[in-house]
Amino acid sequence: MSRIPLPAPEDMNEAQRRVYERVVAGPRGRLVGPLRAALHNPELAERWQAFGALLRYGTSLPARVSELAIVVTARRWNSQIEWHIHAEAAAAAGIAPDVLDAIRARRAPVFDDPADALAYEYARQLQETGQVDPALHGRAVQAWGVAGVVELTAVIGYYTLVSMTLNAHEIPMPDGAPEPLDLPREDGQPALSRLAPGRDVRE
Repeated sequence: MSRIPLPAPEDMNEAQRRVYERVVAGPRGRLVGPLRAALHNPELAERWQAFGALLRYGTSLPARVSELAIVVTARRWNSQIEWHIHAEAAAAAGIAPDVLDAIRARRAPVFDDPADALAYEYARQLQETGQVDPALHGRAVQAWGVAGVVELTAVIGYYTLVSMTLNAHEIPMPDGAPEPLDLPREDGQPALSRLAPGRDVRE
């Protein structure tokens, strides 16, 4: 159960209703996740939904690159809804089931596609250390261009915000779905997931 009230459509004020209608008329199709909390400040929700829509649907990156980075972020932050939505989207974009299973289980994924391995490691390093190795950054620029790497970094940062919001307010899973992720603990306290470096691309 959510720690905060989540406005239902019939209870929304005029400003909230405008944002809600814009969201459900767009590519998302419905209002789930962190926007349910952001609606408490309709201006925040409006800018949030526009920023999120741009990063999910309007970058130069292939969908599989963005979605792989998002599931890495979801696993790092143990974000149940984020994983639930984006693991499905990553699979639809072509990410192999065994790769998603490995990330979910915090095992080292093995990739068939070098671009997938690159996207995973870029997101993993940024989430684990707050930095990206210079050689890895250079490979990413070669793969996706300067704009693509700027976009990829923004995707990872944005979905970190999404994860924090979902976790802090305990936004409930959509449609009564079960929570897909186990929650690691260290010294008796909840902990972020440690992400294993990806293994060499399969020959």
